[in-house]
Amino acid sequence: MIEKLIWEKFKNININDVFFSSLKEDYPEFCEWYNKKHEEEALTYSDENGLHAFMYLKKETESIILADKILPAIDRLKIGTLKLDDSIKGQRLGEGFIGVALWTWQKLKVPEIYLTVFPKQKQLIELLKKFGFTSQGKKTNGEIILLKNRNSIDYTTPYTSFPFINPKTKTAGLIPIKDFFHDRLFPYSNTPLKLKNLEETTAGNGITKIYIGTPYTITHYRPGEVVFIYRMHTGDGQKGNLSAVTSFCVITKITTIKHNGRELISFQDYLKEAGNKTVFTEDELRNIFKASNVIMIEMVYNGYFEKRNDVTYFQLKNRGLFEDHPYKIEYSFDDMNQILRLGGVDVQNIIINQT
Repeated sequence: MIEKLIWEKFKNININDVFFSSLKEDYPEFCEWYNKKHEEEALTYSDENGLHAFMYLKKETESIILADKILPAIDRLKIGTLKLDDSIKGQRLGEGFIGVALWTWQKLKVPEIYLTVFPKQKQLIELLKKFGFTSQGKKTNGEIILLKNRNSIDYTTPYTSFPFINPKTKTAGLIPIKDFFHDRLFPYSNTPLKLKNLEETTAGNGITKIYIGTPYTITHYRPGEVVFIYRMHTGDGQKGNLSAVTSFCVITKITTIKHNGRELISFQDYLKEAGNKTVFTEDELRNIFKASNVIMIEMVYNGYFEKRNDVTYFQLKNRGLFEDHPYKIEYSFDDMNQILRLGGVDVQNIIINQT
């Protein structure tokens, strides 16, 4: 998957690809604009059949002129172009591209991110609103301005606040995932031990992830809680140095599938819940369903540690942060901040607007 989603210079992308036809129809000046971006880069997704997704990001400081008002000139990240082809519906790339845009905005630390869309792009508008963008009005050509401001983050859901963590978060947890599942589900995690030649998965494309576990005991996980993703090394070598926290998420939903051998959800409903957000095959899901206890945790992939900043088991253990089975570990707010810092994260840029 990740080999297909790359930053590519405009000059290396075929403007005559049929993918661009609708953009040329909606924007008569598109070709002229495109040719001026010769050396700039866009995020693209393509396969043997051609280009299927394209996103261009631009930092700017300009006023935004609407039909009935003007938004003042401040530093913003503009999603200059975002197009997803109908042929990739169901592959969850819309979530993935918006996630990359929001991570970029977060790293730049500029106040706002925005884009313009025509009202006919209903699915895209709905997805952007899910991630906390709000309408600011229309331009004279009918385009809607959708904008998100880091000084007024909506913490109603982990999606509306993404990629930031709610400053009112009290606790955090740890979720263990074997390396061969981890690397397919969390492709942006930069662990130097990432396995090669992994099969492409739709689950890896999106920001929403599903973890399915078979806990032997009652777990403390709850919606809104931060969870660190602990990649368990299964190969050779000293596991204490090779197993590590690579990423962090926020739980959106927890579903108990089976408890003490009793089915609370049918197998078919369980498959439907898992959908395309998990890396497991149907046969693997069937085998998991045989366990006495099965839980499904849906979460938002808020961030990852940069390369060589993974927090190893030994680092956690030496600080008293790995004293039990991962399912039973519950971190305080201060513990959570400590792990984020160990991972090289600027905590003040992850947990903002603290009072």
